Amino acid sequence: MDAEATGLTFRDATDADVDALVALIESAYRGDASRAGWTTEADILQGQRTDPEGVLQVIKSPRSRLLTVEQGGRIVACCQLEHRGEHVYFGMFAVSPGQQGAGLGKAVMAEAERYSRDTWGAGEMHMTVISVRDDLIAWYERRGYRRTGEMSPFPYGDERFGVPQRADLQFELLVKPLV
Repeated sequence: MDAEATGLTFRDATDADVDALVALIESAYRGDASRAGWTTEADILQGQRTDPEGVLQVIKSPRSRLLTVEQGGRIVACCQLEHRGEHVYFGMFAVSPGQQGAGLGKAVMAEAERYSRDTWGAGEMHMTVISVRDDLIAWYERRGYRRTGEMSPFPYGDERFGVPQRADLQFELLVKPLV
């Protein structure tokens, strides 16, 4: 998906985008609206995925960039890029449910990887994915990410990250070289 051919605009998020970004992220992962796409977490997590404070914190951080993607004047995707020395952490990735499966996610990842390599000189992209999300992990693997087996605990009891519907949630680190 060529950004120019599809009318995509990539830019940094601003304070004025917070409400639209929270709505996008929530729609991509939680509740019935998320079921229109394939990235839903509605069966494993309920409650919120993020909140205005969390989004604003990423926007304001000097080490982060919240890449915002517009099409036709509407925000349709986003991702967080956090510069961590030799690597960049990729998170808060959301694509509007109605546009999932059409190549938009691939275009966002390609731009995120290009920016991280060319602007920050990062050698790797890191991300964490809930380890039971087999379809999502497979999608990342097709894009060159590899499972590390390195796990970190899910923040059970902290409803800022959702209300787990299972007792076996944990995050797995995925890594991709950017060279």
